[in-house]
Amino acid sequence: MTAPTESKTNFAGTYFDRDAVLRLTNLARILSWVVLSIYILTALLSLFQFLPQYFSGLFYSKGMSTIDVLNLFSPYLTQPLPGIFYFVGLQAISSALLIFLDVEDSTRRAARN
Repeated sequence: MTAPTESKTNFAGTYFDRDAVLRLTNLARILSWVVLSIYILTALLSLFQFLPQYFSGLFYSKGMSTIDVLNLFSPYLTQPLPGIFYFVGLQAISSALLIFLDVEDSTRRAARN
């Protein structure tokens, strides 16, 4: 592998620790996967608890239309949506922090040249 030509300098004008920001981005990425898996797991568990009750006829009554039957499933399909939004948000925060680090590094490199 080739060694980078520029040396890393710790400029005294920075207000952040680069290593701390990188640890924070890694933590955000890991936490996003944990949150998503917990939301999906709870949604699947509640769906698997509901299905035997539904197929045994506990929730079905005479005169129910197809839309009424489909409405029984809608809470179980929308339950993981907050987890998906948290996942996307944490991944976006992690990527934005990395982009800001790149912008800061590029700005310093351009100022030196």
